[in-house]
Amino acid sequence: MNKFYITTPLYYVNADPHLGHAYTNIAADALARYMRQVLGENNVWFLTGTDEHGQKIQKVALSMNLKPEEFVDKMVLKFKELWQNLNISYNDFIRTTEDRHIRVVKKVLEILYNKGELYLSEYQGWYCTPCETFWLDVSDNLCPDCHRPLEKISEMNYFFRLSKYQGWLLDYIEKNPNFIKPQTRYQEVLSFLRLNKLNDLCISRPKERLSWGIDLPFSDKHVCYVWFDALINYISAVGDFDKEGRYNSNWWPADIQLIGKDILRQHAVYWPIILHALGIEPPKSIFAHGWWMVGESKMSKSRGNIVSALEIANQYGADVLRYFLLRQIPFGLDGEFSLDSLLKRYNFDLANDLGNLVYRTVNMIEKYFSARIPEVEDIKRPDTQMIFKKLEELKLKRNLLLEDLDFSKVLEGIWDLVNMLNKYIEDKKPWVLFKENKVEELKRFIGTLVETIREIATFLFPFMPKTADSILDEFSSPHIKKKPPLFMRLNNI
Repeated sequence: MNKFYITTPLYYVNADPHLGHAYTNIAADALARYMRQVLGENNVWFLTGTDEHGQKIQKVALSMNLKPEEFVDKMVLKFKELWQNLNISYNDFIRTTEDRHIRVVKKVLEILYNKGELYLSEYQGWYCTPCETFWLDVSDNLCPDCHRPLEKISEMNYFFRLSKYQGWLLDYIEKNPNFIKPQTRYQEVLSFLRLNKLNDLCISRPKERLSWGIDLPFSDKHVCYVWFDALINYISAVGDFDKEGRYNSNWWPADIQLIGKDILRQHAVYWPIILHALGIEPPKSIFAHGWWMVGESKMSKSRGNIVSALEIANQYGADVLRYFLLRQIPFGLDGEFSLDSLLKRYNFDLANDLGNLVYRTVNMIEKYFSARIPEVEDIKRPDTQMIFKKLEELKLKRNLLLEDLDFSKVLEGIWDLVNMLNKYIEDKKPWVLFKENKVEELKRFIGTLVETIREIATFLFPFMPKTADSILDEFSSPHIKKKPPLFMRLNNI
């Protein structure tokens, strides 16, 4: 089967979703929609979901006088509301509290335990509750990731023999240069593996300290570590193990797994090794994108600089936010978010360029041809050669660029074509053609605009689905359906 399987990380539900979560899902949605155009609806599977176990969840729920189950049920609704408002076309939404996931996690633990890949040992070291992470080597009792105070812990836990597979992983990554993208992240993981010795991974927590998790099938005193539990979702959502412990799925391996760069190690080190120990092939590609910054700081609840994607989408439209996030910076780099930058994109790119093009074209059809799109036999003439050449180039470039998730370059190419059409209108001066009664030339002119705008809408659909549908609907029949402008210019900026 010619299929495409794409995943996002599972979002941790200890706090409301924000722009960073939206960014990953918008990018995944654009890619999924594009691949459906290429492969067909039934050959693409887009998975997202929520990560709902762990100490942070337990603590927040307790502080709100709620059971963890009640708290996560409320939070999941907020994520689903955001995805609905942003027009995210996921095929499946998995929760780590679902029976299908818990069953597969327990099977994975059982298989690894029976193979001797898990062992019980005393853990002594430092633990960061906000990051749900153990640290062996720290210099100042602060978490290396979030820089918050660590807790000294000594307890019996189960460990996964991660260190055993360091050589295998290093060799695999060196032989598969497209496994981790972009190139900066590939080099980052390679350097880490070459310069550091992997420690075995602690995959449990004692129930006396943490009860909110998946029970280990071989120990009634422990639950599964939240990170180990969460990673398994990518296979629990699309397959299962048979009685012999073989994993079966019509979708795995994932073609691309989108993540933020802050969880690269879990996905590029822990995850492929877990899969290898289970006898399952790794995903084809892991892409770690950058962060949206506010000023010089990463968005975080603790800094109080969270940008609400839902508020922006409700005020300016989901497609405006989708366009801005995918156009403003190359996917993979960090970007600085500001409302001023978004509104400039809105006025100049969306209202002035695209919106004006569509609205002018509809008005001309209404004025010159009584709102009926003229029938034209041959619109590819010398004066339109550059437009159709640009169109063909864009079709070819789009395929290549989307293989590298270069969303901003694709959108830049689409806007080059939009601006070319706006210039074509100015150069052709249709009002003069109409005045001089050059009907056939005017027909070809309108035909060129309509055909090219339809193609532009098709190109735009993965990025701005509502806008694309609106454009195609206006030009879907011989008699145009005139609508208000796509984007009303904002005069307060």
